[in-house]
Amino acid sequence: METERFEKMGYRFHGQGSVEICRWNKNALTGRGVCYKQKFYGVPTHRCMEFTPNTFTCTNNCVYCWRPEEFMLSGEADDDPAEMVEALIEKRRDLLMGFKGNPKTNQELFEESLDPVHFAISLAGEPTAYPRLKELVTYLLKRPGTFSVFLVTNGQHPEALEGILPTQIYLSMTAPDKGLYKRISVPQLPDFWERFLRSCDLLAGVGTRTVARITLIKGMNMISVGGWRDLIRRADAHFVEFKGYSWIGYSKMRLGLENVPTLDEVRGFAAKVMEGLGYDFMDEEPRSRIVVYKNRGRPVDRIINK
Repeated sequence: METERFEKMGYRFHGQGSVEICRWNKNALTGRGVCYKQKFYGVPTHRCMEFTPNTFTCTNNCVYCWRPEEFMLSGEADDDPAEMVEALIEKRRDLLMGFKGNPKTNQELFEESLDPVHFAISLAGEPTAYPRLKELVTYLLKRPGTFSVFLVTNGQHPEALEGILPTQIYLSMTAPDKGLYKRISVPQLPDFWERFLRSCDLLAGVGTRTVARITLIKGMNMISVGGWRDLIRRADAHFVEFKGYSWIGYSKMRLGLENVPTLDEVRGFAAKVMEGLGYDFMDEEPRSRIVVYKNRGRPVDRIINK
C-alpha cells in the first residue's frame, strides 16, 4: 500500500491528505532552533502544520525531491477540505504527544503546538492539482486563530493560482531555461514550460505576498545568470530565496554529495543573479544554507502582521 510506505516515514493520512512533524517543529520544541520562516517572516515554528491535500499527485518528478517519486501520479484527491484539515490536526496532535514526556521539551511551547496557527500547504504532491484548493485556503484563513497560510507550487497548474489569496505563495524555480527544467524537474505535461511561465506572470500580479524559491544544485543549475534574471524579472516576487540543495531522503538515489553547494557558494551565486534587479539582500539562515532578497519595487513588511 502507498500509505504504508509513507507512514513508516512519519506521515499520517486522511484520504489522500497527509501531515508530518518536520524536523524544525521538533527542534523548536526542544530548544534547538527555529525554521528560517520564523526568522524571515515571523511564522511561529512550533505552531506550524505542514500538510498536503494530495500526497500522491504531482506532475513533476524533480531529481532533488526527497520523496519517493514512484508513488506519484496515482489518482486525484477530492477530500472535503474542512474534514481533512480537522482530521489532520488531530493526527498531528497524536504525533506530537511523544514530546510531552521529553525532558528537553519546552512544555509551554508544547501545549501551544497542539493548536497550529500557521499552515504550510506543501509536504508532498502538488497542492495546485487538488481541485478544491480555493475552498481549502478559504477554510484555513477563516479558521479561528489562523496566523498565516503558505502555499507552495511548482507552477504546473497556473489556472489554480487565479483568484486564490493565501498569506504567501511560493513558486518553485528549478532551472533558468526549458531544457534544464526538463532535466531537473522531469515534467510529465507536454507544455510544462509554458505553464511555468504563465505561473510566473500570475505571481507578478497576484494580490498577496509572493516568493520565488530557487533550489541551487551544484553542477546542474548554478549557471546562466542571465536566464535566472529573466525569470526573476518576470515573476517580480516580493521575495527571492536561494536555498542550497540538501542530500536527503530519496534524492540520494538521484544526486550525490558533490551536488550540495556550500553557504558561500549559495551566497556568491545569488549575489551575481540579483545584481541590478532592484532587490536588496534581506537575511540568511546558515543552517539551511538559504539567503533571501527583498523587492524594492513591491515593498511589503518582511514580518507578517496578522
